[in-house]
Amino acid sequence: MITIVDYQMGNLRSVQKAFERTGHEAHITSDPQEIAAATKLVLPGVGACGDAVDELRRRDLVSPIKDQIDSGTPFLGICLGLQMLFDVSYEGGEHEGLGILPGEVVKFDLPHGYKVPHMGWNQAKFLHKPPIFEGIDEGTYFYFVHSYYVVPKDQDVVAIEADYGGPFCAAVWKDNLYATQFHPEKSQDAGLAVLKNFAELA
Repeated sequence: MITIVDYQMGNLRSVQKAFERTGHEAHITSDPQEIAAATKLVLPGVGACGDAVDELRRRDLVSPIKDQIDSGTPFLGICLGLQMLFDVSYEGGEHEGLGILPGEVVKFDLPHGYKVPHMGWNQAKFLHKPPIFEGIDEGTYFYFVHSYYVVPKDQDVVAIEADYGGPFCAAVWKDNLYATQFHPEKSQDAGLAVLKNFAELA
């Protein structure tokens, strides 16, 4: 069962429906025990990192999420679900993240002519090709909506870069952990292919 973490931030139903379109059932829950029992775990979200982590803590969801990642359960973070994985976010001040990956979340500092948020379609450049991107070509477009981006301390975890006034991390991969800055559920056929590949991981 694919389990989607519900912490009241983001349109969880759109992620669930996208999985259903690939032929895979997904369950939305905020129950720590159900999250602890998931065979695949998805952490989506839209909004500010500090508020999101606070909400996860309030619902006692941090430990089961971390335990699942540590135990080798396939994990997919989407947008805010990527940013929360890191040590600190500077969105609206300085806020502690989940500390699963070392690094920080910073705001775009862009040349003249670039708008924030970065919103729309952008191309993927593979640095490493995670299994969930099997069958997806270099230069494929995915859909982004964000004002902040992650800067991992360990550049080896950066799987995909995109360019918006300069390169930025568009996806990370470490062992069973996958996370994207873009929204697969809004990225049409390419995004559905990513979700299908995740759902069918061994």
